[in-house]
Amino acid sequence: MAKKPTKRRSAADQDKIIVEALRGVGRPLSAYELIEEVRGKGVSAPPTVYRALQRLIEDGLAHRLESLNAFVACDHPHHHGKAVFAICDACGSVKEFDNPAAVKSLQAWAGKNDFKIRSMTMEIRGRCGDCSTDTAAEGNG
Repeated sequence: MAKKPTKRRSAADQDKIIVEALRGVGRPLSAYELIEEVRGKGVSAPPTVYRALQRLIEDGLAHRLESLNAFVACDHPHHHGKAVFAICDACGSVKEFDNPAAVKSLQAWAGKNDFKIRSMTMEIRGRCGDCSTDTAAEGNG
C-alpha cells in the first residue's frame, strides 16, 4: 500500500503556526514542548521548528529566554533584538516589558567600550506580585 504524500507547508505557514502556538500557550516553551504543541497541525520535525524559531527571532516576533532555554512570542515587536523580561522564580510567569531607558543605557556603554551589540535580551529574576503576596499571606497565617 502506497504511503499517502504529506502536504508540505511553506515557511511562512510554519512560522504562523509556531508563533500562534507560543501566543496561545502564554508561557515559555522549550523547543520540544513547542513541537508537541504544533504536532497536530502538521509541524513535527525538530529542524523545521528550530528553523521557524530562528526566523521568528530574526523578524522580532519571538524571543529565546537563555536562562530557561525556552521561547516566547514577542509582546513588543517594534524593538527588534532588544527585550527585557521579568521572570518569576516561584510560578514561572514571564512578563515582557519595553524599557527604552535601560536599552539606551546599555547601548551607550557599548558605544563607549567599542562593543558591537548583535542582540540584547535582559532577564530579571525574582517574584511576581501574586507570588510575593502569597508568600506574605503565608507568613501571616
